[in-house]
Amino acid sequence: MPELQGQCMCGAVTVTATPASDALGACHCDMCRRWTSSALVTFPAQPGYAALGPVKTFTSSDWAERAFCEECGSALWYRITLPGEMHGQTQIAAGLFDNAAGNTLKLELYIDKKPEGYAFAGERRQMTEAEVMAMYAPSEEGDSQ
Repeated sequence: MPELQGQCMCGAVTVTATPASDALGACHCDMCRRWTSSALVTFPAQPGYAALGPVKTFTSSDWAERAFCEECGSALWYRITLPGEMHGQTQIAAGLFDNAAGNTLKLELYIDKKPEGYAFAGERRQMTEAEVMAMYAPSEEGDSQ
């Protein structure tokens, strides 16, 4: 996939990223909806993405942080900070790029939290809050590792 160039709403932050796949994901969790006033739509980034400008991060949970432009508040990315296999995986906000980087919506997270007032067209994998939380919860047997 080609390297992409994007920017926040005010242009103070520029982002360079290569999508790890052609898939977009939409998250309807309470935090994403409050952060964006809707669903957060992202694509997975390959390692090596870069952001220049006034970037701020916020530790939003025990396993992740969110980045935003300090000037205009545009959402930039969501990164997994939990140690383990998913550590460092980053979902870049698709709205930073023209035409959402040309990717297709293939996953909706926290589908049971989605407001009734809108829906995305087409078929895609949908995961409930319980299914998403099971991906991050430490296993009972492996907690001591």
